[in-house]
Amino acid sequence: MTTEKPWTGRFTAPTNQFVEAFTASVDFDQRLYHYDIMGSIAHARMLAKVGVLTEAEQEQIIAGLGSIEQEIEAGTFDWSVALEDVHMNIEARLTAKIGNVGKKLHTGRSRNDQVATDIRLYLRDEIDLIRAELKRLIEGLVDLAGRETDTIMPGFTHLQSAQPISFAHHMLAWVEMLMRDRERLADCRKRVNTMPLGAAALAGTSYPIDRTYTAALLGFDNIAENSLDAVSDRDFAIEFTADAALLMMHLSRFGEELVLWSSAQFDFIDLGDAFCTGSSIMPQKKNPDVPELVRGKTGRVYGHLTSLLTLMKSQALAYNKDNQEDKEPLFDTIDTLKGSLRVYADMMPQVQVKRSNMYHAAKQGFTTATDLADYLVCKGLPFRDAHEVVGQAVRHCIEHETELDALSLKTLQGFSEIITDDVYSVLTLEGSVAARNHIGGTAPVQVRKAIARLKVRLAE
Repeated sequence: MTTEKPWTGRFTAPTNQFVEAFTASVDFDQRLYHYDIMGSIAHARMLAKVGVLTEAEQEQIIAGLGSIEQEIEAGTFDWSVALEDVHMNIEARLTAKIGNVGKKLHTGRSRNDQVATDIRLYLRDEIDLIRAELKRLIEGLVDLAGRETDTIMPGFTHLQSAQPISFAHHMLAWVEMLMRDRERLADCRKRVNTMPLGAAALAGTSYPIDRTYTAALLGFDNIAENSLDAVSDRDFAIEFTADAALLMMHLSRFGEELVLWSSAQFDFIDLGDAFCTGSSIMPQKKNPDVPELVRGKTGRVYGHLTSLLTLMKSQALAYNKDNQEDKEPLFDTIDTLKGSLRVYADMMPQVQVKRSNMYHAAKQGFTTATDLADYLVCKGLPFRDAHEVVGQAVRHCIEHETELDALSLKTLQGFSEIITDDVYSVLTLEGSVAARNHIGGTAPVQVRKAIARLKVRLAE
């Protein structure tokens, strides 16, 4: 395969070898090969349709490109840094295979609109894969919630015991976040699926191209309306990375709880051995490396978002070489996100919930204090007065190292004479949880309804 560059006509000296390596992108953009070939085949079909290529030339080009894809997938393709990028490597190989006909493929297009098209085609497919993996994680969480609807745990604010809740309700909180992430990615995909091809270098082309036909061949919903914007826009990559950063933030928060819950101090869950590691010196250790690493990788995606925003902030229209730097942050964001989702989707169905430990923890910290205040309000006491009464009862419990439901009726009546023996029904964890019986509440009956609604949403 020749390594002669197709743009050397106006140059009198070869590229400095270090500059050649410094400016090349083929080491990382070769992952776009399938989409580059897909776009080139569609472009060749369009050129034949409008009469720029003959039918025979079209078939030669398409057959040559198909053969090149087979070489790449077989690992026999010789990638050359001297040819800079995936596009020139494939084009040079095509010309070597089929002769001068291969040189006609680039008619009516530029690497500027070519790379913009490749990235969009690639990202479109990756979004579909990410959404599928996200759905798998969500389904795992919904199934886990279905098994643990009646499991009671402490709910927290400020990481302090607040009120008892259903463990399933807690899982569904994460599901709601992930469902929003999935919707955001679907919305982002709409803007990704716009075709830049035909914008050429920046001004369009004088050849009689049919962009509508090309867009239909490639499955694009829209065609970029402005040639300058088409080749220089990277909003879609930034938007995707912003969505990815939000999703990673959710996975990181989730990971933080998994780390806490699997610790000896909480001991709420047990993560599967396949998702943990041991210590090189402490034989008793079982480290929650998966959620810890996802938590750590979140910062990496945040960095990529900042990198892409900074990359674009000072670029005048239209295309600039700066845009070569869009790919590595985008590619690594995709890889990081897919890996994080996959490992969570594999891990969560195997989580073992320690129900008795959660229940015992929910009994600590006076988690039914709010229920006692609500009880007093229902008996006619203003809420602020009820708040004061319960505060006094809690202080008494702290001083005597006991819990609210362990206080005698006589002791409780010492704080408020309107308390009767029906108070104990609201001081139980089960009674407290069941009382939150409204849409969005933690009552098991409502959680089961929420699970049913989620299954319908996931099936849509």
